[in-house]
Amino acid sequence: MVYGIAGLLLWIYFTIIFIWAQKLKNNSIVDLAWGPGFVIVAIYTYFWGGQMTTQGLLVTIFVFLWGMRLFFHLAKRNIGKPEDYRYVNMRKRWGTKAVKLKTYLNVFVLQGVLLYIISLPILLVNTTAATEFMWWNYVGIVVWLVGFIFEVGGDEQLRRFKKKPENKGKLMTTGLWQYTRHPNYFGEALSWWGIFLITITSAATLWGFIGPLIITLLLLFVSGVPLLEKKYKDRADFQAYAKRTSKFIPTIPKREN
Repeated sequence: MVYGIAGLLLWIYFTIIFIWAQKLKNNSIVDLAWGPGFVIVAIYTYFWGGQMTTQGLLVTIFVFLWGMRLFFHLAKRNIGKPEDYRYVNMRKRWGTKAVKLKTYLNVFVLQGVLLYIISLPILLVNTTAATEFMWWNYVGIVVWLVGFIFEVGGDEQLRRFKKKPENKGKLMTTGLWQYTRHPNYFGEALSWWGIFLITITSAATLWGFIGPLIITLLLLFVSGVPLLEKKYKDRADFQAYAKRTSKFIPTIPKREN
């Protein structure tokens, strides 16, 4: 029942966002809806999942912090700006025939489905009984904190870098960005693996690994890293940067010959 209602809430949520996006003529606002969608699932399942465990409370707090931080970060960056090129290109590919239906299904409903799958650890922890805190739950807290620091730190360093006029057109290659070309995406994936570790309260919750696995694969091969790598691949400065800097997992930069 809780699983079904959580799915229903997400469907209603993304349908409302879709209607709002059509009025604004800007489908980019679906990006802003991503973080709060997880917050909705976490809060609903914690209070109505029937368990209210310590692990569940921690996960709900961490998801709230992560989701709302992401929302305000994207809102500050995107509100008032034209529709993102990704959604403009989608509309061009789909043409004029049933474009709104295609947008609804392929953007808004799809994001809701993916969000639901990624939320599996949250659903499991808030609907499964737990007793004591285990050592891997503590490891999960540390993993989540490291991931959150990478995500927030990477975004903030990039924001400050772009704010300086002298950096216009340049690549961010210092700070966390010297260890990985995508510290914010790495941090996001790591945070979800931390969430998963916190949610392991019994063997029955182990299949929640599907959530962090899906978001890691999405970031690595679909919506995150590939888009930016493609955008900068023909730039000489990016090619040099890519030779010495890890693509995803942070490592010590290679020495230039």
